[in-house]
Amino acid sequence: MDGNTPNVGAVNGSMTLTDDATGKSVKLPVIEGSIGPKVIDVRKLYADTGYFTYDPGFMATAACRSSITYIDGDQGILLYRGYPIEELASKSDFMEVAHLLLYGELPTSKQKEQFVYDITHHTMVHEQLSRFFSGFRRDAHPMAVMCGVVGALSAFYHDSTDIHDPHQRMVASYRLIAKMPTIAAMAYKYSSGQPFMYPRNALGYAENFLHMTFGVPTEEMTVSPTLARAMDRIFILHADHEQNASTATVRNAGSSGANPFACIAAGIASLWGPAHGGANEAVLKMLARIGDKKNIPDFIKHVKDKNEHEIQYGFGHRVYKNYDPRARVLRDSCHEVLAELGVKHDPLLEIALELEKISLNDDYFISRRLYPNVDFYSGIILKAMGFPTSMFTVLFAIARTVGWVAQWTEMIEDAEAKLMRPRQLFIGPTERHYVPIEQRV
Repeated sequence: MDGNTPNVGAVNGSMTLTDDATGKSVKLPVIEGSIGPKVIDVRKLYADTGYFTYDPGFMATAACRSSITYIDGDQGILLYRGYPIEELASKSDFMEVAHLLLYGELPTSKQKEQFVYDITHHTMVHEQLSRFFSGFRRDAHPMAVMCGVVGALSAFYHDSTDIHDPHQRMVASYRLIAKMPTIAAMAYKYSSGQPFMYPRNALGYAENFLHMTFGVPTEEMTVSPTLARAMDRIFILHADHEQNASTATVRNAGSSGANPFACIAAGIASLWGPAHGGANEAVLKMLARIGDKKNIPDFIKHVKDKNEHEIQYGFGHRVYKNYDPRARVLRDSCHEVLAELGVKHDPLLEIALELEKISLNDDYFISRRLYPNVDFYSGIILKAMGFPTSMFTVLFAIARTVGWVAQWTEMIEDAEAKLMRPRQLFIGPTERHYVPIEQRV
């Protein structure tokens, strides 16, 4: 890391906790990071007091230490290894960002050339894996296919499953980053009944994915640079997002010593949920349900009614209490993609823009700090490119694989990492004894 990063992670003060019932006090160490809130070290709390902490959803608990991604939700800040996401999305490309997340620094020209070469030459999958797809129904959800196929990679690549070998960890990471677009494109082709397309080493990462997804063997296809760049930007924006649900799942699985392919498959399963990776699909369905700009006021009225269960997808975020910085980038990309494709009148985009305008000026949303997030625009872009909604979360998985393997590697190399085993507040029956069935009333 550069000279701006101080020596952090050490104890910097303490906090005294007093039990009102007994009057007993305990001093808890306070640890300071390089940026963000200080944390109270409660590792010895149970041993010293007999108490656990209670934090549903882990919203106020740091379960690990990390130097990869930082989020300030109140200010709308997202940093990859210290670099603002807006800068990376406008000036960098996905391969450069992938190197940054994995190794902590932007690559030199020579390093990037080697990294791109290594990833590119891992994009093919084992030929026997293509027959694995025939075990799925043709109408299987692509995320179900992704969970199964990625989990099966450990059966095909035995030489990169030893988590204690740094070289094998690196090879597994490269394989996952390289093969995820190939597997995703195969999942799409399988559902549409078209033949699989092999990757092409002459194409860039995003360009290659679009070629494998929409190309056919019978004719040549040239991928639009504008669409490739938009896809690349979507990958950058989704590459990592601190300790979110799927990343926590990858770390949780990895803490048991599971192989990297199994850990990433677990992350894919977690990502599938509509509250996480499936949110952009939910946004598109919501816009279609609204149907017309004139219906927006009535829709918002239902959202505000606490007795109803209408959700305005694409607004608000578990962490961001300000405008999601990724949403600003995608808003511009959205117009670029629609212009490239000649879409002069897109009803969903018009509804989206009007919904954004109304919501940003409505006291209900302002007071609750509900701003557009990255999912609000990504679904519109992907739909315009020709992706079915069932593929949206799959694309998220392609991008997030880089973050997952970076976070997984960091955890494996962290001497303080332990088997994750959360505690609980038990509210069930106290001890009771078995009663024979004939005596029960």
